[in-house]
Amino acid sequence: MNAKVNRWQVLIASTAVLLCTGAVYAFSVFAGPLSVEKGWTMTEIMLAFTINAAIGPIPMIFGGFLTDKGLAKWAIVIGGVLFGLGFLLTGFVTSTGMLYLTYGLIGGFGQGLAYSGCLSNTIKLFPDKKGLASGIITAGMGGAAIIAAPIGNYFIENNDVFYAFRSLGIAYIIVIVIASFFIKTAPANYVPEGFTPPEMMRGGKMINKNWKQMLRSPYFYLIFFMLCTGAFSGLMIASNASVIGQQMFGLSAGTAAFYVSLYSLSNCAGRVLWGTVSDKLGRNKTLNIILSVIIAALIVLTVLSSQLGFAIGIIALGLCFGGVMGVFPPIVMENYGPVNQGVNYGIVFIGYSTAAFFAPRVAVSMASASGGSFTNAFYVAIVVACIGLVLNICYSQMKKAKAKEIVEA
Repeated sequence: MNAKVNRWQVLIASTAVLLCTGAVYAFSVFAGPLSVEKGWTMTEIMLAFTINAAIGPIPMIFGGFLTDKGLAKWAIVIGGVLFGLGFLLTGFVTSTGMLYLTYGLIGGFGQGLAYSGCLSNTIKLFPDKKGLASGIITAGMGGAAIIAAPIGNYFIENNDVFYAFRSLGIAYIIVIVIASFFIKTAPANYVPEGFTPPEMMRGGKMINKNWKQMLRSPYFYLIFFMLCTGAFSGLMIASNASVIGQQMFGLSAGTAAFYVSLYSLSNCAGRVLWGTVSDKLGRNKTLNIILSVIIAALIVLTVLSSQLGFAIGIIALGLCFGGVMGVFPPIVMENYGPVNQGVNYGIVFIGYSTAAFFAPRVAVSMASASGGSFTNAFYVAIVVACIGLVLNICYSQMKKAKAKEIVEA
């Protein structure tokens, strides 16, 4: 079905929304000042971030359901406003319980809802450039902290942390409301002029599977664990980059902070870079490269103790973490069609949440047991990436066998 819709306008507006909601990843900028202002421990404060991340799959699936029912704009607007409201209300908290409610629950639910709506709706408009569209959209989420961190820090230094939350919350709501006027719901089975999606056509009919059919598919479990293993190393580094730089490579706090920003920038760039590459080479070949680079980067971190080694490892892992996040939405759509992409990807995204739960804990636990060294954690991440590489090879072989059956039939 073709309809008059400016898909690039929708892509830009949706990315603007995620440049707001992705500010959740700049929480470390606010955590320290919150501790100083209120006397709360960092453990108490970081629980708000944990809650925010933990509830992610729930709004992702719900937002996907709304998107698949043609209500993507509602999911994006409601989710975006809820996120901004969560930020705004955090500027008035007086207890950790309130912090968990505003930043953790309200902000987390809003972020997941908006992310699901933006990603699933936009990728349906780009069946010919799924990797590129997914990369740009997820880059908005991944790169938001690059903008939010310095602005938030400026507000904190010139006023206080609560003023920063209130100001950013209001700004986010305004930007999201304005962006919503340019977001249109993707028409059902949208196909741009001159493009035929061969991977989803059987006898001239487009194949779409719902979540129940997806769960019965042998590909689902491979895709699920591939996302989990692919995201593992990136999440491990994202949560510990500054500590790793200081404890293992002797960097100052300021220099380590610079590399944290560099990691975020690499993460953002990697989503567009690898998404585009995957449109050219295919998802499987691209994942093979990404996972191989992850393994090489982790080896560099274990072998080289210089700042150069840290820089190489951080940049490579950031690019690859971004690549993983940009490649998997197209993989889900190519296997199960665009009609139920929202719910289907929301369920697959639980694989990411699983990695988010285990990776930071494994890293911190092993570092504590090794006097602050993350070397053993890097070894674990290498093994996990190797498992992901094997799973991707199995997935590729299964797809080739299936394609051969179809041709012979």
